[in-house]
Amino acid sequence: MATKHEQILQYIDELPVGEKISVRQIAKAMSVSEGTAYRAIKDAENKGYVSTIERVGTIRIERKKRENIEKLTFAEVINIVDGQVMGGRAGLHKTLNKFVIGAMKLEAMMRYTGAGNLLIVGNRTNAHELALKAGAAVLITGGFDTEEHVKKLADELQLPVISTSYDTFTVATMINRAIYDQLIKKEIVLVEDILTPLESTVYLRTDSTVADWYHCNRETMHSRFPVVDQNMKVQGMVTSKDVIGHDQDTPVEKIMTKNPMTVSGKTSVASSAHMMVWEGIEVLPVVDDSNKLDGMISRQDVLKALQMIQRQPQVGETIDDTVTSRLALIQGRPKGEEVYRCDVTPQMTNHLGTISYGVLTTIVTEASNRILRSSKKGDLVVENMTIYFLKPVQIESTLEIYPKVLEVGRKFGKVDVEVFNEGILVGKAMMMCQLIDRN
Repeated sequence: MATKHEQILQYIDELPVGEKISVRQIAKAMSVSEGTAYRAIKDAENKGYVSTIERVGTIRIERKKRENIEKLTFAEVINIVDGQVMGGRAGLHKTLNKFVIGAMKLEAMMRYTGAGNLLIVGNRTNAHELALKAGAAVLITGGFDTEEHVKKLADELQLPVISTSYDTFTVATMINRAIYDQLIKKEIVLVEDILTPLESTVYLRTDSTVADWYHCNRETMHSRFPVVDQNMKVQGMVTSKDVIGHDQDTPVEKIMTKNPMTVSGKTSVASSAHMMVWEGIEVLPVVDDSNKLDGMISRQDVLKALQMIQRQPQVGETIDDTVTSRLALIQGRPKGEEVYRCDVTPQMTNHLGTISYGVLTTIVTEASNRILRSSKKGDLVVENMTIYFLKPVQIESTLEIYPKVLEVGRKFGKVDVEVFNEGILVGKAMMMCQLIDRN
């Protein structure tokens, strides 16, 4: 049976797109307290099918597909630019496909403006009206208003007219930044992207027996299974070690490992890999917010995903990407004695104009990763790192990084890293890694 929270989420999900939602209305419709209704609305907002907009309220929006993550709704644009809705509230849930900056003559502007666009323009009422008639929404910059007949037209066509106090250039920069951030998020592979779904997951129930475990083991050739109760909530895990020495009719509930580690679908694959390596776990149950089983991920699933991420072309560049792209191998060194060079650019520095501690950490980590990969095939997870000597390094300096493998085993690696600037030692670090075999 679904909990009250799940029932409210389902109710919100079934509301028509564009519908306004209030805590009081949900509480009354579902016969729950306002606190319960508020928590459910916040959860729906986190899941991406509700948006709260200042001076407008909370509305049901389209749930975006992952592949369309770079597209924004007009509701999201309002939040990005601290906007105010002048008209066309009913269209806030719609997705924009392109934004056009209106910095040209009216006739030329209209050639570029079409359905699903957002025209960013100042106080040019004619442009507002023509854009709406062409099927585009309007974002008025500089804090200007528009005429009443334009607002009425926006309401009729269900196309938002939004006003913001920012200038056109700032607004375009803010929207671009939001799209860019979403592209970076798109590259982060989540557990929900790689999990074995519930319908393909083999699990046992709390009233199952050791005989059921053996049956599942023969059918799947696997030895680890999650245990769920009658509500599909994960209660434990049963492995081959647990069943050894027990009678066939022993309930699995008595021998299972209770309260096992689980992950949610929104956990990143990198975070799951760290958890699995750190705890020596082969499989992890994937659960929803109510701890109900959604599927499983295995170590092999995680490794395949990590290898896929490395082969993907980068679309949105993170700070780490910017730093590591500047790390170049100095040629002509014997294998295992790699030396890397890195130029300190303005964006790598702190407010004093010297290299930032975070950037140096990234450089040390990347150099260690590369040298370990050259001697040991497989992926790795940083376990700990200590920078125990550091001198200020000026902007536009050229660093030379000497990573040295001190010890490497089947499951771990230890690297010492020295950083020089013009022959002077400016940094020393030690890094320990857990190695993940690809087998």
